[in-house]
Amino acid sequence: MEQTSDRAGRYVPQPEGHAAFLPNPLPPEIRYDGELQSLLSAADRAMARLDGMSRVLPNPDLFIAMYVRKEALLSSQIEGTQASLRGVLEVEASLEPDEDLDEIGDVINYIDAMRYGLETVQAELISVALITEIHWLLIRNTRGADCFPGEIRTVQNYVAPAGATSIHEAVYVPPPPAEVGRAMADLEAFIQADDLIPPLVRCALIHSQFETIHPFLDGNGRVGRLLITFYLCWKGIPSRPLLYLSFFLKRNRTDYYSLLNRVRMEGAYEDWIAFFLRGVIEVSQEAERSAREIISLREAVVERLLEHGVGGASAVRLAYSLFERPIVTAGDVRRLLGLSQPAANALVNRFVAAGILRETTGKQRYKRYEFREYLAILERGTGIPRV
Repeated sequence: MEQTSDRAGRYVPQPEGHAAFLPNPLPPEIRYDGELQSLLSAADRAMARLDGMSRVLPNPDLFIAMYVRKEALLSSQIEGTQASLRGVLEVEASLEPDEDLDEIGDVINYIDAMRYGLETVQAELISVALITEIHWLLIRNTRGADCFPGEIRTVQNYVAPAGATSIHEAVYVPPPPAEVGRAMADLEAFIQADDLIPPLVRCALIHSQFETIHPFLDGNGRVGRLLITFYLCWKGIPSRPLLYLSFFLKRNRTDYYSLLNRVRMEGAYEDWIAFFLRGVIEVSQEAERSAREIISLREAVVERLLEHGVGGASAVRLAYSLFERPIVTAGDVRRLLGLSQPAANALVNRFVAAGILRETTGKQRYKRYEFREYLAILERGTGIPRV
């Protein structure tokens, strides 16, 4: 693609024979036509509805925790990670998954980075220092650990098709190392600025600019998507961290990458912002739908227990705990509820008979049980087929 506008920056020849992109500082002057105004209003309304739904959730922190896991999985899948939500939950429950532990490790690191960032932005500004901390948490002890976790790059990187071996095959060459510090300082100033740019528009510009700078040797896409969540949380939009865009970005990955590149080559900021706002609308609606389904499922589980004559405090505690830990063993239930092993086995069997839990191994020993209906809601959009 040939550059047709220098609105976002320009390609500058480098001594090594390639050209690297030097981004202009944000913000550009955004042209708010009728469509963009309409999308901005619709996105605000969708987030307001999601915010209202979160206030009636029985346990919003539990809902958030599960969505953090789902966002971590989806964002990692965008970069090619082959892991499932089921595998992540099994590792967290100290169970042996059938999947590659290295792949799951990428997702677990993302969860850790997300939790740390969400907590930190409650008290601190989003800064280059925080971004480098997040990067360290994200790729430490993973296959990207040799790419200098937590360090702004000091060598040239590039984005190229699979199998490419030369920078001359790149589809995009980010700024040279000497320019990265300045570009990140400019981005930090834009993130922290207090002006009249709508927060969702600013968030879209932040993500685009970060991906353009590509300040790390690995993990730039994942850090950039974390920044979306951190900025919205920092601004209290919505009041709880419930908006995670990777659900939309994964489904529209080709357009996602194309529009980021069109910003650089054509200055197509308005098209990128419109795409981003459509994503906000879609994921807000999906999260609201999931919240309603979870509330209904919680009520249905209690009714099902009553229909099957399963009562008592232990049954209620197990039912509610399954929304936090939907993959369990009878030993887990014993430890959780303080029951004897025979009592735990009997309770699990009654949950199976009521159609709440389903045994997944087919073994006589070391059985595992899934809260399948709940997992089906959570796994929507992850691309993991269930049988």
